[in-house]
Amino acid sequence: MTNKDEKWMKLALEIAEHGAGHVSPNPMVGCVIISAEGKKIGQGYHERYGQAHAEQNAVDDIADPDLLKNATVYVTLEPCAHQGNTPPCCEMLATLPIDRVVVAMEDPTPKVAGKGIEYLRNHDITVDVGVLEEEAKRLNEFFLYHQAFNRPFVTLKIAQTLDGYIAAPDGNSEWITGTQSRTLVHEWRSRYDAVMVGRNTALLDNPRLTVRHVEGRQPHRIVIDGPLDLPDDLNLFTDQYEENTIVLTHNEEKFTNEADPMLSILKSDYFRGKTLLIDEKEGHTDLKKSLIELGKLPLTSILVEGGQNLNSALLSEQLVDKVECFIAPKMLGGGTKSVLGVGINRMEEVMEFREVKWRQVGQDLLFTGYF
Repeated sequence: MTNKDEKWMKLALEIAEHGAGHVSPNPMVGCVIISAEGKKIGQGYHERYGQAHAEQNAVDDIADPDLLKNATVYVTLEPCAHQGNTPPCCEMLATLPIDRVVVAMEDPTPKVAGKGIEYLRNHDITVDVGVLEEEAKRLNEFFLYHQAFNRPFVTLKIAQTLDGYIAAPDGNSEWITGTQSRTLVHEWRSRYDAVMVGRNTALLDNPRLTVRHVEGRQPHRIVIDGPLDLPDDLNLFTDQYEENTIVLTHNEEKFTNEADPMLSILKSDYFRGKTLLIDEKEGHTDLKKSLIELGKLPLTSILVEGGQNLNSALLSEQLVDKVECFIAPKMLGGGTKSVLGVGINRMEEVMEFREVKWRQVGQDLLFTGYF
């Protein structure tokens, strides 16, 4: 690995990120091609799910094919080795007069898993693996988590006051954080496959859970409605993005009762979303099984924007992978805490984060931590 390798791989990672929110459940991939003279001659990224991969887009970006002779290809993920929506990238690269391929990380997908690298080496192309590997893994943490556990990566988003409240005593929570923080959350929504809330948040706040403050893809919207009795006039069921709404319930009796008014809407052509029946656990919709079912859709990532009950339940069942907590320079002195009752009684049981980062967003402080 050389400084030049890191330089060009860093560019490939930056390019790959342009696919965020558009390529799931596939990974984000970027590719940069450097001539034998050390000049960039092409670049590309995986732009949309089902469309051309980064390597093909980078090759198509080259003005003069003769420049490919003895060129080096930098790609953030091992070139695919199977026929999917597009042909195998390793086979395409092997037909080119290139000299070397630099790969940030192997693709854990069973259909690839080293086969793309092996194919290139068998065709007399030098392949070096591991340049900025950790950065590549972080870029595709959603994809890698889903591949490993067959369920979505879960991020818990909290917006709270300095003294830990997410709502005033009267239930009002608009707005605890500033404009810049709220804009950042909309950017996250465009990158995650889905946004999740519980029934209380849906009922009290009637949220839209859409991307409005930035340009980007609209996420799926998940509401956990165990009793299956939310009003049918909520934004989640009636707005222009209703097809993105997924309702999770454990109420089998209502779910199978065709005469129930709410169910008739949820199963009709008018409501174009999905309703999933999940097992019950201690009187509530089983959260772990919910994530497993959502992973089958497939959803690779969920941004949770719930209230105290959902936050606490997910944390107590150790189903949260990452926490994004905005702390506003405000104090309420009462109201609803962000988390309450997660089953911890002693300091020895405290939840600790393995990675921590703090940064300022406007007047707010943003804590990012991984479990």
